[in-house]
Amino acid sequence: MKTAFVVEDQSRSPTRLLLAVLVTLIAIAGLMHSEFFSPRYLLLQFQSGALLGLVAAGAMLVILTGNIDLSVPWTLSISAIVSTAFSHASSASILTELSPIAGVATGIVIGVLNGLGVAYLRIPSLIWTLAVNAMLLGAVALYAGNSIVASEPSRLMSLLGSGRIFDLVPISVLFWIAFSVGLTWLLRSTVMGRQILLVGSSERAAFLSGIDTRRVVVGAFVLAGVCNSLAGMLLAGYAGQAYQRMGDPYLLPGIAAVVVGGTSILGGKGTYGGTVAGVLLITIISSILSLMHVPEAIKQICYGLLIVCMVALYSFRSSLSQS
Repeated sequence: MKTAFVVEDQSRSPTRLLLAVLVTLIAIAGLMHSEFFSPRYLLLQFQSGALLGLVAAGAMLVILTGNIDLSVPWTLSISAIVSTAFSHASSASILTELSPIAGVATGIVIGVLNGLGVAYLRIPSLIWTLAVNAMLLGAVALYAGNSIVASEPSRLMSLLGSGRIFDLVPISVLFWIAFSVGLTWLLRSTVMGRQILLVGSSERAAFLSGIDTRRVVVGAFVLAGVCNSLAGMLLAGYAGQAYQRMGDPYLLPGIAAVVVGGTSILGGKGTYGGTVAGVLLITIISSILSLMHVPEAIKQICYGLLIVCMVALYSFRSSLSQS
């Protein structure tokens, strides 16, 4: 009965509405900028969306369990810094090409740290992940101070981050598509995916049904750490280096994409298809604001207002359906 309830709720995802709004915004942007409909410009937006899509995937997995991850900025940054520093320091070419493993391992360690604090120490995720983010910031500051860490992305990172097929299609977009297929399969067809939804719907009920809820929460945070580390390495490959605070612009847009995509901020309900639609919507909104030469600070305000409005809207719709 519980699983049926979740599946039924999932079918009410606002993905179609978001796609309609997305098409409308693209039309408006096309009127504002004559080259907006060109394949190269659109693919450039998809390339930006691929990075945000990876961050949003991690945020969604944690939110589905009824928690939130605020350590995104420095998980992304420190994973990129570790992988590029490893690549720069390695004299052997084979070790250089294995440097992304160091970045993913860093994301896994941070995810385990987040999960243990939330699941086993029972510290609210809002507080614990914010504290972890501050500790990561302090660790980098202690290691590098105000200097720039010597970094160099491996050829694989550069290929995934900035490579193009036929000098047109970004490889990062294809990577995101393959990643999205895998994540959708995980949520729909695996025990782990179903358990994440059940824990978010009711952790107590999931525990009484025999699910190791703490293991599921830790697993969600670990997967989020992997998503953020992948985003960091793709961004480093695109920029040609890793740098401090490279993850700061992705926290609010990532959460906004998840909330706009219909994932309940209380957990237990949401689809990655809706999150993808939310990512595309946020990307187009960001592009339009950039065309209007809106400062980054105003963009962050807009993302915050969007989160508040969408949470209020979905809460209102939920109240109407229950009444």
